[in-house]
Amino acid sequence: MGSHLPPWPTYTSGQTIPHNWKPCSDDYRKQAGWQQQPQGTTKPRYLEQLEDYLHKELLLLDLGTDSAQELRLQPYREVFEFFIEDFKTYKPLLSSIKNAYEVMLAHQKEKIRALEPLKAKLVTVNDECDKRILAMRAEEKTEISMLKKEKMNLLKLIDKKNEEKISLQSEVTKLRKNLAEEYLRYLSERDARKILIADLNELWYQREDRSLAQSPGIWGEDPVKLTVALKMTRQDLTRMQMELNTMKANFGDVVPRRDFEMQEKTNKDLQEQLDSLRDDYKEVRKEHEILLQLHMSTLKERDQFYSELQEIQRTSTPRPNWTKCKDVVAGGPDRWQILAEGKNSDQLVDVLLEEIGEGLLREKDFFSGLGYEESVPPFLRFDGVVENKKPTKKDVVKLLRDAWKERLAEEQKEKFPDFFFHFLERRFGPAEAMAWAYTIFENMKLFRSNEIMSQFYAILMEERSESVYIKQKETITELLKEMTNVDSQNKGLLTMDQLRTVLKSTFPFKKEEKIQELMEAGGWHPNSSNTDLLNYHLLFTEDEEGQSVPFVQKLWEQYLDEKDKYLKELKQLLGLELRDEVTLPKVREALMTIDPKLDKQTLNSYLSQAFQLPVTKLPEAGEHKEEDIVTLLQTALQQLQVADIRRMGSREQELAS
Repeated sequence: MGSHLPPWPTYTSGQTIPHNWKPCSDDYRKQAGWQQQPQGTTKPRYLEQLEDYLHKELLLLDLGTDSAQELRLQPYREVFEFFIEDFKTYKPLLSSIKNAYEVMLAHQKEKIRALEPLKAKLVTVNDECDKRILAMRAEEKTEISMLKKEKMNLLKLIDKKNEEKISLQSEVTKLRKNLAEEYLRYLSERDARKILIADLNELWYQREDRSLAQSPGIWGEDPVKLTVALKMTRQDLTRMQMELNTMKANFGDVVPRRDFEMQEKTNKDLQEQLDSLRDDYKEVRKEHEILLQLHMSTLKERDQFYSELQEIQRTSTPRPNWTKCKDVVAGGPDRWQILAEGKNSDQLVDVLLEEIGEGLLREKDFFSGLGYEESVPPFLRFDGVVENKKPTKKDVVKLLRDAWKERLAEEQKEKFPDFFFHFLERRFGPAEAMAWAYTIFENMKLFRSNEIMSQFYAILMEERSESVYIKQKETITELLKEMTNVDSQNKGLLTMDQLRTVLKSTFPFKKEEKIQELMEAGGWHPNSSNTDLLNYHLLFTEDEEGQSVPFVQKLWEQYLDEKDKYLKELKQLLGLELRDEVTLPKVREALMTIDPKLDKQTLNSYLSQAFQLPVTKLPEAGEHKEEDIVTLLQTALQQLQVADIRRMGSREQELAS
């Protein structure tokens, strides 16, 4: 290489490089021979060839495409490779430098390529958000325009009422004026009649005087007597005239009673109309103010919802795609469709957890004992390792059904946890009872969506009273019996009208919408006719895993809702916080207020459950020691939640009566 590569610059050809020399160091800058370059030096030929090659390659490139920068880098890469190949001494160093840059460039390309989908996704999300905002603004514009139209209609109605009020006032004024004119006309007519009567009487008297003067023989032969009689008559006439004048003076302004009553009635009617219009005007004005307040609150809610929407869009995660689970759950898409039917996201999470937990439970061969502490349920008190029997869900449900049958047939009732363990001992023997207790307990704790398992677990852990399950079964039995009685032909069929009648007679305190919910759960739909037939036995069936049909599930949901509403009403009537103490008389009074039909026995059972006292130790109403029995309101409500609490009568009917 030294033969065809001339040294450049030329003044460095005769210099030697020290052993410890570092480029760009301070010693390097201090050397005088390296600080100044002689003028007039020329580039080496090899350098000129590389620069010409680079210049030609750059001219041949098409820099109008998206990959122009990458193409522009290629000639530089080739020139650098030529340079490395010719300088063998520095080839390893230069190759490592080139490789480092190539690795960094490749890393940056991968990073850019990974960010491209995110950029497209951001654009898509931005477009969707813009569309939603525009849709919300369009809805708000429509709502605002509707409110404005309603406001204009109300303003027009107010103007119309004001015009009617003004016209009625003018009519009242006109009637009063007409009444005054009629009154003056009647006065004038009365005075004219009185004057006419007086003139007629005067003419009559004159005629009588002339007739008496012309024929005195008519009154007899004594003219003195006739003169005295005439004098007395005139005196009577004068007295009557004075009385008449007195009557005129006293009753000159008096109108006839009939006219007065008619005018008074007319005036009263007009006054009532005026008062009614005033009340209507006040109501319309109040409604207008309420609408204005509602409009302002709607605007505030809109702004608040918009802010919440923006916050949710900023922080929320996308909704899960539950269809992905169909390929993972055992049984494939068909079984997942059955499991997911009619369930929300929260319930689907429970189903998925049960499926996952079932697999984990089957992989587990042994359970560790929980020990003998007081917090451990009696049927689980064991120290050691017990075997997992690995039964199927159907086997567990069948075993729990047999336990319920034996429990209901039992005469002397023992505590439910003790009964459960004794039942397992009778079924599997004392040696296997503890293993089956742990196995069934873990299955019940896992499958909380299963009705039989969840109810048995709640009663076993004393979260719910045994009477709740028994009463529910009695209700279903009573309802089936009523339907059977109505089915006179014993065909197992009822019309929708008959089903509604049976539900109303069995549940007299349920409202119409609750009856409608039960009808819909039983198969009624808006297109159904009252004469459509229904197989009522299908309303009470259960599958092999203990799941009831929607009708029985709706009955259970309504019972829980009614109990929660009952206890909320009790808490609201007491007016206390959960951490406040409440006395027995207050709870007794509140229960009798919200449920006046409560009999004494049921009331005492509720109080016994709330205060955890035997019924025999409850004091009678009015005794002094009642005030000494207190508990926290939260504790009382929790204890009542465990028991079977039902409304004994309709409070609305009691208040109405």
